[in-house]
Amino acid sequence: MTPHMTTRRAAALAAVAAMVVVGVQSGAATAAPGNARDGASVTRTPGASGARTAIDPNTASERTAAIKSAQSDASSTADAIGLGSQEKLIVRDVIKDADGTVHTRYERTYAGLRVLGGDLVTHTTGSGKLKSVTKANTARITVPSTTPEVRTAAGARKVIWAGSGKPVLAFETVRTGVQKDGTPSRRHVITDAATGRTLHSYEAIETGVGNSQYSGKVTLSTTASGSGFELTDGDRGGHKTYDLNQGESGTGALVTDDDDTWGDGTGGDRQTAAVDAHYGAAMTWDFYKSALGRSGIAGDGKAAYSRVHYGNAYVNAFWDDSCFCMTYGDGADNKSALTSLDVAGHEMSHGLTAATANLDYAGESGGLNEATSDILGTSVEFFADSSSDAGDYLIGEKIDINGDGTPLRYMDKPSKDGGSADYWSAGVGDLDVHYSSGVANHFFYLLSEGSGPKTINGVDYDSPTADGSTVTGIGRDKAVQIWYKALSAYMTSSTDYAAARTATEKAATDLYGAGSPELAAVDAAWSGVNVK
Repeated sequence: MTPHMTTRRAAALAAVAAMVVVGVQSGAATAAPGNARDGASVTRTPGASGARTAIDPNTASERTAAIKSAQSDASSTADAIGLGSQEKLIVRDVIKDADGTVHTRYERTYAGLRVLGGDLVTHTTGSGKLKSVTKANTARITVPSTTPEVRTAAGARKVIWAGSGKPVLAFETVRTGVQKDGTPSRRHVITDAATGRTLHSYEAIETGVGNSQYSGKVTLSTTASGSGFELTDGDRGGHKTYDLNQGESGTGALVTDDDDTWGDGTGGDRQTAAVDAHYGAAMTWDFYKSALGRSGIAGDGKAAYSRVHYGNAYVNAFWDDSCFCMTYGDGADNKSALTSLDVAGHEMSHGLTAATANLDYAGESGGLNEATSDILGTSVEFFADSSSDAGDYLIGEKIDINGDGTPLRYMDKPSKDGGSADYWSAGVGDLDVHYSSGVANHFFYLLSEGSGPKTINGVDYDSPTADGSTVTGIGRDKAVQIWYKALSAYMTSSTDYAAARTATEKAATDLYGAGSPELAAVDAAWSGVNVK
Protein backbone atom coordinates (compact mmCIF):
# COMPACT_ATOMS: atom_id res chain seq x y z
CA MET A 1 0.00 0.00 0.00
CA THR A 2 1.33 3.44 -0.92
CA PRO A 3 1.50 5.75 2.10
CA HIS A 4 -0.27 9.09 1.87
CA MET A 5 2.05 11.75 0.47
CA THR A 6 2.07 14.97 2.46
CA THR A 7 1.38 18.19 0.58
CA ARG A 8 4.83 19.52 1.45
CA ARG A 9 6.55 16.34 0.21
CA ALA A 10 4.51 16.31 -3.01
CA ALA A 11 5.46 19.90 -3.73
CA ALA A 12 9.12 19.20 -3.04
CA LEU A 13 9.16 16.14 -5.27
CA ALA A 14 7.39 18.05 -8.00
CA ALA A 15 10.10 20.69 -7.82
CA VAL A 16 12.79 18.02 -8.07
CA ALA A 17 10.95 16.39 -10.98
CA ALA A 18 11.15 19.66 -12.90
CA MET A 19 14.92 19.38 -13.05
CA VAL A 20 16.83 17.35 -15.62
CA VAL A 21 19.60 15.86 -13.51
CA VAL A 22 21.68 12.87 -14.56
CA GLY A 23 19.96 12.27 -17.89
CA VAL A 24 16.63 11.66 -19.57
CA GLN A 25 15.92 8.00 -20.36
CA SER A 26 13.65 7.55 -23.35
CA GLY A 27 11.52 4.67 -24.51
CA ALA A 28 13.30 4.69 -27.86
CA ALA A 29 16.47 3.47 -26.25
CA THR A 30 19.02 2.62 -28.91
CA ALA A 31 22.67 3.59 -28.81
CA ALA A 32 24.64 4.19 -31.97
CA PRO A 33 27.76 2.08 -32.40
CA GLY A 34 31.09 3.84 -32.62
CA ASN A 35 31.94 5.37 -35.98
CA ALA A 36 34.66 3.72 -38.06
CA ARG A 37 37.77 5.73 -37.55
CA ASP A 38 40.87 4.61 -39.46
CA GLY A 39 42.78 4.20 -36.21
CA ALA A 40 41.92 7.63 -34.78
CA SER A 41 39.43 8.70 -32.14
CA VAL A 42 36.24 10.50 -33.13
CA THR A 43 34.45 13.23 -31.22
CA ARG A 44 30.82 12.25 -30.68
CA THR A 45 27.86 14.50 -30.07
CA PRO A 46 26.21 13.60 -26.74
CA GLY A 47 22.80 12.10 -27.31
CA ALA A 48 23.39 11.62 -31.03
CA SER A 49 22.13 8.05 -30.79
CA GLY A 50 18.66 9.13 -29.71
CA ALA A 51 18.91 6.72 -26.79
CA ARG A 52 18.92 9.31 -24.02
CA THR A 53 19.13 13.06 -24.10
CA ALA A 54 22.39 13.69 -22.28
CA ILE A 55 22.74 16.72 -20.06
CA ASP A 56 25.25 19.40 -20.91
CA PRO A 57 28.52 19.03 -18.95
CA ASN A 58 27.78 22.36 -17.28
CA THR A 59 24.41 21.22 -15.93
CA ALA A 60 25.97 19.28 -13.05
CA SER A 61 24.70 22.23 -11.00
CA GLU A 62 21.14 21.05 -11.76
CA ARG A 63 21.96 17.64 -10.36
CA THR A 64 23.45 19.26 -7.26
CA ALA A 65 20.35 21.43 -6.85
CA ALA A 66 18.06 18.40 -7.21
CA ILE A 67 19.98 16.50 -4.55
CA LYS A 68 19.94 19.53 -2.24
CA SER A 69 16.20 19.96 -2.75
CA ALA A 70 15.50 16.31 -1.99
CA GLN A 71 17.74 16.42 1.09
CA SER A 72 15.97 19.48 2.45
CA ASP A 73 12.76 17.50 2.56
CA ALA A 74 14.25 14.12 3.50
CA SER A 75 12.46 14.07 6.87
CA SER A 76 9.07 14.36 5.16
CA THR A 77 10.07 11.60 2.78
CA ALA A 78 11.00 9.38 5.73
CA ASP A 79 7.57 9.99 7.23
CA ALA A 80 5.82 9.42 3.91
CA ILE A 81 7.39 6.02 3.37
CA GLY A 82 6.80 4.91 6.96
CA LEU A 83 10.29 5.02 8.50
CA GLY A 84 10.73 5.11 12.27
CA SER A 85 11.33 8.26 14.30
CA GLN A 86 15.04 7.47 14.77
CA GLU A 87 15.68 6.94 11.06
CA LYS A 88 17.01 9.64 8.75
CA LEU A 89 17.64 9.67 5.00
CA ILE A 90 20.72 10.94 3.18
CA VAL A 91 20.29 11.61 -0.55
CA ARG A 92 22.89 10.01 -2.82
CA ASP A 93 21.47 10.61 -6.28
CA VAL A 94 18.47 11.82 -8.27
CA ILE A 95 17.63 10.85 -11.85
CA LYS A 96 14.67 11.68 -14.05
CA ASP A 97 13.03 9.65 -16.82
CA ALA A 98 11.57 11.05 -20.03
CA ASP A 99 8.04 10.60 -18.67
CA GLY A 100 8.87 12.70 -15.60
CA THR A 101 9.36 9.81 -13.17
CA VAL A 102 12.00 10.71 -10.57
CA HIS A 103 14.17 8.07 -8.87
CA THR A 104 15.80 9.32 -5.65
CA ARG A 105 18.44 7.12 -4.02
CA TYR A 106 19.01 7.34 -0.25
CA GLU A 107 21.30 5.95 2.43
CA ARG A 108 19.80 5.57 5.90
CA THR A 109 20.89 6.26 9.47
CA TYR A 110 19.38 5.04 12.73
CA ALA A 111 19.98 6.99 15.93
CA GLY A 112 22.84 8.69 14.10
CA LEU A 113 24.48 5.40 13.07
CA ARG A 114 25.01 4.41 9.43
CA VAL A 115 22.69 1.58 8.39
CA LEU A 116 24.67 -0.82 6.19
CA GLY A 117 22.20 -2.42 3.81
CA GLY A 118 19.62 0.26 4.54
CA ASP A 119 19.75 1.97 1.15
CA LEU A 120 16.52 2.55 -0.73
CA VAL A 121 15.15 4.27 -3.83
CA THR A 122 11.88 6.17 -4.07
CA HIS A 123 10.08 6.31 -7.43
CA THR A 124 7.72 9.26 -7.90
CA THR A 125 5.70 10.76 -10.72
CA GLY A 126 6.59 14.16 -12.13
CA SER A 127 3.86 15.68 -9.96
CA GLY A 128 5.42 14.21 -6.82
CA LYS A 129 3.12 11.21 -6.26
CA LEU A 130 4.93 8.25 -4.74
CA LYS A 131 4.73 5.25 -7.07
CA SER A 132 6.87 2.72 -5.18
CA VAL A 133 9.94 2.22 -3.00
CA THR A 134 12.80 -0.22 -3.61
CA LYS A 135 14.59 -1.24 -0.40
CA ALA A 136 17.80 -3.20 0.08
CA ASN A 137 16.20 -4.70 3.21
CA THR A 138 12.45 -4.60 3.84
CA ALA A 139 12.82 -5.33 7.56
CA ARG A 140 12.00 -2.51 9.98
CA ILE A 141 15.19 -0.86 11.20
CA THR A 142 15.22 -1.03 14.99
CA VAL A 143 17.55 -2.42 17.66
CA PRO A 144 16.94 -2.79 21.43
CA SER A 145 19.97 -0.68 22.32
CA THR A 146 22.82 1.20 20.68
CA THR A 147 25.21 0.29 23.51
CA PRO A 148 27.61 -2.53 22.53
CA GLU A 149 27.98 -5.57 24.77
CA VAL A 150 31.48 -6.44 23.54
CA ARG A 151 34.61 -4.41 22.99
CA THR A 152 36.26 -4.11 19.62
CA ALA A 153 39.52 -2.89 18.13
CA ALA A 154 40.37 0.79 18.01
CA GLY A 155 39.21 2.39 14.79
CA ALA A 156 36.06 0.33 14.43
CA ARG A 157 32.89 2.31 13.89
CA LYS A 158 29.53 1.47 15.36
CA VAL A 159 26.85 0.77 12.73
CA ILE A 160 23.53 -0.97 12.19
CA TRP A 161 23.92 -4.10 10.07
CA ALA A 162 20.87 -4.63 7.86
CA GLY A 163 22.57 -6.44 5.00
CA SER A 164 20.55 -9.57 5.65
CA GLY A 165 17.85 -10.69 8.07
CA LYS A 166 16.97 -8.78 11.23
CA PRO A 167 18.96 -5.56 11.77
CA VAL A 168 21.48 -5.66 14.63
CA LEU A 169 23.95 -3.32 16.27
CA ALA A 170 27.40 -4.01 14.85
CA PHE A 171 30.97 -2.81 14.39
CA GLU A 172 32.60 -2.16 11.02
CA THR A 173 36.37 -2.60 10.93
CA VAL A 174 38.57 -1.93 7.91
CA ARG A 175 41.65 -4.17 7.64
CA THR A 176 44.31 -3.09 5.17
CA GLY A 177 47.00 -5.22 3.61
CA VAL A 178 47.92 -6.94 0.35
CA GLN A 179 46.05 -9.67 -1.52
CA LYS A 180 47.83 -12.76 -2.85
CA ASP A 181 48.42 -11.30 -6.31
CA GLY A 182 49.84 -8.02 -4.97
CA THR A 183 46.60 -6.03 -5.18
CA PRO A 184 46.07 -3.74 -2.19
CA SER A 185 43.45 -5.00 0.26
CA ARG A 186 40.93 -2.99 2.22
CA ARG A 187 38.62 -5.59 3.71
CA HIS A 188 35.55 -4.43 5.60
CA VAL A 189 34.54 -6.80 8.41
CA ILE A 190 31.17 -6.48 10.15
CA THR A 191 30.89 -8.02 13.63
CA ASP A 192 27.91 -8.35 15.95
CA ALA A 193 28.21 -5.81 18.80
CA ALA A 194 26.48 -8.23 21.18
CA THR A 195 28.47 -11.42 20.48
CA GLY A 196 31.55 -10.43 18.50
CA ARG A 197 30.55 -12.92 15.77
CA THR A 198 31.50 -12.01 12.18
CA LEU A 199 28.35 -11.20 10.25
CA HIS A 200 29.78 -10.23 6.89
CA SER A 201 32.95 -9.15 5.12
CA TYR A 202 33.80 -7.78 1.71
CA GLU A 203 36.79 -6.47 -0.23
CA ALA A 204 36.61 -2.75 -1.08
CA ILE A 205 39.33 -2.93 -3.75
CA GLU A 206 37.54 -4.15 -6.86
CA THR A 207 39.73 -5.83 -9.47
CA GLY A 208 39.55 -6.72 -13.16
CA VAL A 209 41.87 -7.68 -16.02
CA GLY A 210 41.86 -7.07 -19.77
CA ASN A 211 44.04 -7.25 -22.83
CA SER A 212 47.35 -5.75 -23.94
CA GLN A 213 48.18 -2.11 -24.42
CA TYR A 214 47.55 -1.56 -28.14
CA SER A 215 44.62 0.36 -29.60
CA GLY A 216 46.47 1.59 -32.67
CA LYS A 217 47.01 5.26 -33.41
CA VAL A 218 44.67 7.39 -31.29
CA THR A 219 43.93 11.06 -30.70
CA LEU A 220 44.37 12.24 -27.11
CA SER A 221 42.95 15.26 -25.35
CA THR A 222 45.91 16.89 -23.57
CA THR A 223 46.68 20.24 -21.97
CA ALA A 224 49.49 22.66 -22.73
CA SER A 225 51.69 23.37 -19.71
CA GLY A 226 54.67 25.70 -19.85
CA SER A 227 56.76 24.71 -22.85
CA GLY A 228 55.24 21.21 -23.06
CA PHE A 229 52.07 19.19 -22.55
CA GLU A 230 50.48 17.02 -19.85
CA LEU A 231 47.98 14.16 -19.86
CA THR A 232 45.11 16.22 -18.51
CA ASP A 233 41.86 15.86 -20.46
CA GLY A 234 40.16 19.24 -20.33
CA ASP A 235 37.31 17.93 -22.48
CA ARG A 236 36.27 15.26 -19.99
CA GLY A 237 36.25 16.69 -16.49
CA GLY A 238 40.01 17.15 -16.21
CA HIS A 239 40.96 13.44 -16.17
CA LYS A 240 44.68 13.05 -15.37
CA THR A 241 47.02 10.14 -15.96
CA TYR A 242 49.98 9.57 -13.64
CA ASP A 243 53.10 7.38 -13.71
CA LEU A 244 53.61 5.59 -10.38
CA ASN A 245 57.10 4.52 -11.48
CA GLN A 246 56.56 1.08 -9.86
CA GLY A 247 55.34 2.63 -6.63
CA GLU A 248 52.27 1.36 -4.79
CA SER A 249 50.88 4.51 -3.18
CA GLY A 250 50.21 8.14 -3.94
CA THR A 251 49.71 9.47 -7.44
CA GLY A 252 53.25 9.49 -8.75
CA ALA A 253 54.14 12.01 -11.46
CA LEU A 254 51.71 13.51 -13.94
CA VAL A 255 52.72 12.23 -17.39
CA THR A 256 54.18 15.01 -19.57
CA ASP A 257 55.70 15.37 -23.02
CA ASP A 258 57.56 18.02 -25.01
CA ASP A 259 55.88 17.80 -28.42
CA ASP A 260 52.40 16.29 -27.72
CA THR A 261 53.33 13.04 -29.50
CA TRP A 262 53.01 10.27 -26.92
CA GLY A 263 54.52 6.80 -26.76
CA ASP A 264 55.67 4.50 -29.53
CA GLY A 265 53.12 1.70 -29.26
CA THR A 266 55.43 -0.72 -27.47
CA GLY A 267 55.74 -1.78 -23.84
CA GLY A 268 59.35 -0.66 -23.86
CA ASP A 269 58.26 2.98 -23.91
CA ARG A 270 56.87 4.17 -20.57
CA GLN A 271 54.44 6.61 -22.18
CA THR A 272 52.62 3.87 -24.09
CA ALA A 273 50.79 2.52 -21.04
CA ALA A 274 49.76 6.08 -20.16
CA VAL A 275 48.47 6.64 -23.71
CA ASP A 276 46.25 3.56 -23.54
CA ALA A 277 44.98 4.39 -20.04
CA HIS A 278 44.21 7.98 -21.01
CA TYR A 279 42.51 6.90 -24.24
CA GLY A 280 40.54 4.19 -22.47
CA ALA A 281 39.30 6.69 -19.89
CA ALA A 282 38.24 9.05 -22.70
CA MET A 283 36.35 6.36 -24.58
CA THR A 284 34.60 5.24 -21.38
CA TRP A 285 33.59 8.83 -20.61
CA ASP A 286 32.28 9.24 -24.17
CA PHE A 287 30.37 5.96 -24.00
CA TYR A 288 28.72 6.96 -20.72
CA LYS A 289 27.78 10.34 -22.21
CA SER A 290 26.56 9.12 -25.60
CA ALA A 291 24.86 5.86 -24.66
CA LEU A 292 23.81 6.48 -21.05
CA GLY A 293 23.42 10.24 -20.87
CA ARG A 294 25.78 10.23 -17.90
CA SER A 295 28.35 12.97 -17.33
CA GLY A 296 31.26 11.14 -15.73
CA ILE A 297 31.39 8.19 -13.38
CA ALA A 298 29.40 9.81 -10.57
CA GLY A 299 27.16 11.75 -12.95
CA ASP A 300 28.52 15.06 -11.68
CA GLY A 301 30.81 16.00 -14.58
CA LYS A 302 33.94 15.31 -12.55
CA ALA A 303 36.69 12.98 -13.70
CA ALA A 304 38.49 10.17 -11.94
CA TYR A 305 42.22 9.75 -12.56
CA SER A 306 44.45 6.94 -13.79
CA ARG A 307 47.72 5.54 -12.43
CA VAL A 308 49.98 3.36 -14.58
CA HIS A 309 53.16 1.36 -13.85
CA TYR A 310 51.94 0.08 -10.48
CA GLY A 311 54.30 -2.24 -8.59
CA ASN A 312 56.66 -4.80 -10.11
CA ALA A 313 55.34 -7.40 -12.58
CA TYR A 314 51.81 -6.78 -11.29
CA VAL A 315 49.34 -8.68 -13.50
CA ASN A 316 46.07 -6.93 -12.73
CA ALA A 317 44.25 -3.61 -12.58
CA PHE A 318 41.88 -2.26 -9.96
CA TRP A 319 39.40 0.46 -9.06
CA ASP A 320 39.64 2.11 -5.64
CA ASP A 321 36.62 4.19 -4.70
CA SER A 322 38.47 5.88 -1.85
CA CYS A 323 40.77 7.67 -4.32
CA PHE A 324 38.22 7.60 -7.14
CA CYS A 325 40.92 6.24 -9.42
CA MET A 326 41.97 3.39 -11.71
CA THR A 327 45.34 1.67 -11.34
CA TYR A 328 47.11 -0.57 -13.87
CA GLY A 329 49.97 -3.02 -13.54
CA ASP A 330 52.57 -3.70 -16.23
CA GLY A 331 52.05 -7.46 -16.58
CA ALA A 332 54.44 -10.27 -15.74
CA ASP A 333 57.15 -8.96 -18.07
CA ASN A 334 56.71 -5.31 -17.04
CA LYS A 335 56.06 -4.54 -20.73
CA SER A 336 52.44 -5.64 -21.19
CA ALA A 337 50.42 -3.05 -19.30
CA LEU A 338 46.82 -3.99 -18.59
CA THR A 339 45.47 -0.79 -20.10
CA SER A 340 43.15 -1.93 -22.89
CA LEU A 341 39.71 -0.51 -23.59
CA ASP A 342 37.80 -3.26 -21.83
CA VAL A 343 40.00 -2.91 -18.75
CA ALA A 344 39.49 0.86 -18.60
CA GLY A 345 35.76 0.43 -19.09
CA HIS A 346 35.65 -2.38 -16.53
CA GLU A 347 37.50 -0.43 -13.85
CA MET A 348 35.62 2.84 -14.26
CA SER A 349 32.36 0.93 -14.21
CA HIS A 350 33.16 -0.28 -10.69
CA GLY A 351 33.07 3.41 -9.85
CA LEU A 352 29.75 3.85 -11.63
CA THR A 353 28.31 0.92 -9.67
CA ALA A 354 29.56 2.45 -6.42
CA ALA A 355 27.87 5.73 -7.36
CA THR A 356 24.53 4.04 -8.14
CA ALA A 357 23.39 0.70 -6.70
CA ASN A 358 26.64 0.26 -4.73
CA LEU A 359 26.34 -3.52 -5.07
CA ASP A 360 28.04 -5.27 -2.16
CA TYR A 361 31.25 -6.93 -3.42
CA ALA A 362 30.38 -10.36 -2.03
CA GLY A 363 27.87 -13.13 -2.75
CA GLU A 364 25.40 -12.76 -5.60
CA SER A 365 25.49 -8.96 -5.42
CA GLY A 366 29.28 -9.17 -5.87
CA GLY A 367 28.78 -11.27 -9.00
CA LEU A 368 26.36 -8.64 -10.32
CA ASN A 369 28.95 -5.95 -9.49
CA GLU A 370 31.64 -7.74 -11.50
CA ALA A 371 29.24 -8.53 -14.33
CA THR A 372 28.26 -4.87 -14.56
CA SER A 373 31.91 -3.99 -15.14
CA ASP A 374 32.27 -6.73 -17.76
CA ILE A 375 29.04 -5.64 -19.46
CA LEU A 376 29.99 -1.98 -19.62
CA GLY A 377 33.66 -2.72 -20.33
CA THR A 378 32.81 -4.81 -23.37
CA SER A 379 30.29 -2.15 -24.40
CA VAL A 380 33.05 0.46 -24.37
CA GLU A 381 35.12 -1.82 -26.60
CA PHE A 382 32.29 -2.08 -29.13
CA PHE A 383 31.65 1.67 -28.87
CA ALA A 384 35.26 2.60 -29.64
CA ASP A 385 35.14 0.45 -32.79
CA SER A 386 38.92 0.13 -32.98
CA SER A 387 40.38 -1.84 -35.86
CA SER A 388 43.15 -2.92 -33.50
CA ASP A 389 40.78 -4.25 -30.80
CA ALA A 390 37.36 -5.03 -32.28
CA GLY A 391 34.41 -5.35 -29.94
CA ASP A 392 33.75 -8.83 -28.62
CA TYR A 393 32.15 -10.74 -25.76
CA LEU A 394 35.49 -12.04 -24.50
CA ILE A 395 37.20 -10.67 -21.39
CA GLY A 396 41.00 -10.46 -21.36
CA GLU A 397 41.37 -12.16 -24.73
CA LYS A 398 44.82 -10.71 -25.48
CA ILE A 399 46.63 -11.01 -22.15
CA ASP A 400 47.30 -14.74 -22.38
CA ILE A 401 47.55 -15.17 -18.62
CA ASN A 402 46.51 -18.78 -19.14
CA GLY A 403 49.51 -19.30 -21.41
CA ASP A 404 47.44 -20.81 -24.21
CA GLY A 405 45.91 -17.76 -25.86
CA THR A 406 42.49 -18.19 -24.26
CA PRO A 407 40.43 -15.35 -22.74
CA LEU A 408 39.87 -14.98 -19.01
CA ARG A 409 36.08 -14.97 -19.34
CA TYR A 410 33.50 -15.79 -22.01
CA MET A 411 30.13 -14.03 -21.88
CA ASP A 412 28.39 -16.41 -24.31
CA LYS A 413 29.29 -19.51 -22.29
CA PRO A 414 31.03 -18.51 -19.05
CA SER A 415 31.94 -22.07 -17.98
CA LYS A 416 34.48 -22.22 -20.80
CA ASP A 417 36.94 -20.51 -18.44
CA GLY A 418 36.82 -23.51 -16.11
CA GLY A 419 35.28 -21.75 -13.12
CA SER A 420 32.43 -19.41 -14.02
CA ALA A 421 28.76 -20.33 -13.76
CA ASP A 422 26.62 -20.53 -16.90
CA TYR A 423 23.40 -20.69 -14.88
CA TRP A 424 22.07 -19.75 -11.48
CA SER A 425 22.05 -22.36 -8.71
CA ALA A 426 21.63 -22.15 -4.96
CA GLY A 427 25.40 -22.13 -4.38
CA VAL A 428 26.38 -19.56 -6.99
CA GLY A 429 26.81 -16.84 -4.36
CA ASP A 430 29.56 -18.90 -2.72
CA LEU A 431 31.79 -18.57 -5.78
CA ASP A 432 34.43 -15.90 -6.23
CA VAL A 433 32.70 -12.81 -7.61
CA HIS A 434 34.59 -13.14 -10.91
CA TYR A 435 32.96 -16.56 -11.36
CA SER A 436 29.48 -15.86 -9.98
CA SER A 437 29.38 -12.98 -12.48
CA GLY A 438 28.99 -15.59 -15.21
CA VAL A 439 25.22 -15.80 -14.71
CA ALA A 440 24.68 -12.09 -15.44
CA ASN A 441 27.30 -12.03 -18.21
CA HIS A 442 25.50 -14.94 -19.87
CA PHE A 443 22.13 -13.19 -19.42
CA PHE A 444 23.49 -10.05 -21.07
CA TYR A 445 24.92 -11.98 -24.01
CA LEU A 446 21.61 -13.83 -24.54
CA LEU A 447 19.62 -10.60 -24.28
CA SER A 448 21.95 -8.89 -26.76
CA GLU A 449 22.66 -11.61 -29.30
CA GLY A 450 20.42 -14.58 -28.51
CA SER A 451 21.24 -18.28 -28.17
CA GLY A 452 22.91 -20.64 -30.61
CA PRO A 453 25.86 -20.31 -33.01
CA LYS A 454 26.84 -17.02 -34.67
CA THR A 455 29.92 -15.04 -35.69
CA ILE A 456 30.42 -11.42 -34.59
CA ASN A 457 33.44 -9.36 -35.65
CA GLY A 458 35.22 -12.56 -36.65
CA VAL A 459 34.64 -14.35 -33.31
CA ASP A 460 32.54 -17.52 -33.19
CA TYR A 461 30.00 -17.91 -30.38
CA ASP A 462 27.56 -20.68 -29.47
CA SER A 463 25.47 -19.76 -26.44
CA PRO A 464 23.36 -22.45 -24.72
CA THR A 465 20.40 -22.08 -22.38
CA ALA A 466 19.59 -23.91 -19.14
CA ASP A 467 16.23 -25.16 -20.39
CA GLY A 468 17.13 -25.73 -24.03
CA SER A 469 14.98 -22.78 -25.09
CA THR A 470 15.78 -20.49 -28.00
CA VAL A 471 16.38 -16.86 -27.06
CA THR A 472 16.22 -14.10 -29.67
CA GLY A 473 18.43 -11.12 -28.86
CA ILE A 474 17.28 -7.48 -28.97
CA GLY A 475 20.70 -6.01 -29.74
CA ARG A 476 23.47 -4.87 -27.43
CA ASP A 477 22.39 -1.21 -27.51
CA LYS A 478 18.96 -1.93 -26.04
CA ALA A 479 20.41 -4.50 -23.62
CA VAL A 480 22.82 -1.87 -22.26
CA GLN A 481 20.00 0.61 -21.77
CA ILE A 482 18.00 -1.94 -19.79
CA TRP A 483 20.96 -2.98 -17.62
CA TYR A 484 21.96 0.60 -16.83
CA LYS A 485 18.40 1.66 -16.05
CA ALA A 486 18.03 -1.31 -13.70
CA LEU A 487 21.36 -0.52 -12.03
CA SER A 488 20.72 3.19 -11.58
CA ALA A 489 17.02 3.12 -10.66
CA TYR A 490 16.09 -0.27 -9.19
CA MET A 491 19.08 -2.20 -7.85
CA THR A 492 20.33 -1.72 -4.28
CA SER A 493 23.39 -2.85 -2.34
CA SER A 494 21.89 -6.25 -1.56
CA THR A 495 20.36 -7.09 -4.95
CA ASP A 496 20.69 -10.79 -5.77
CA TYR A 497 19.91 -12.56 -9.04
CA ALA A 498 16.18 -12.89 -8.39
CA ALA A 499 15.98 -9.19 -7.57
CA ALA A 500 18.12 -8.38 -10.63
CA ARG A 501 15.51 -10.09 -12.80
CA THR A 502 12.81 -7.93 -11.23
CA ALA A 503 14.93 -4.78 -11.65
CA THR A 504 15.56 -5.43 -15.36
CA GLU A 505 11.89 -6.25 -15.91
CA LYS A 506 10.94 -2.89 -14.40
CA ALA A 507 13.62 -1.17 -16.48
CA ALA A 508 12.43 -2.79 -19.72
CA THR A 509 8.85 -1.84 -18.88
CA ASP A 510 9.85 1.78 -18.25
CA LEU A 511 11.85 1.99 -21.47
CA TYR A 512 9.80 -0.07 -23.89
CA GLY A 513 6.40 -0.83 -22.37
CA ALA A 514 4.63 -3.61 -20.47
CA GLY A 515 3.80 -5.65 -23.57
CA SER A 516 7.03 -5.00 -25.44
CA PRO A 517 9.21 -7.59 -27.19
CA GLU A 518 12.10 -6.18 -25.15
CA LEU A 519 10.43 -7.14 -21.86
CA ALA A 520 9.64 -10.59 -23.24
CA ALA A 521 13.29 -10.96 -24.24
CA VAL A 522 14.42 -10.01 -20.72
CA ASP A 523 12.23 -12.75 -19.28
CA ALA A 524 13.42 -15.29 -21.86
CA ALA A 525 17.10 -14.47 -21.22
CA TRP A 526 16.75 -14.80 -17.43
CA SER A 527 14.93 -18.11 -17.85
CA GLY A 528 17.77 -19.14 -20.15
CA VAL A 529 20.22 -18.76 -17.25
CA ASN A 530 17.85 -20.40 -14.74
CA VAL A 531 16.85 -17.23 -12.86
CA LYS A 532 13.12 -17.63 -12.31
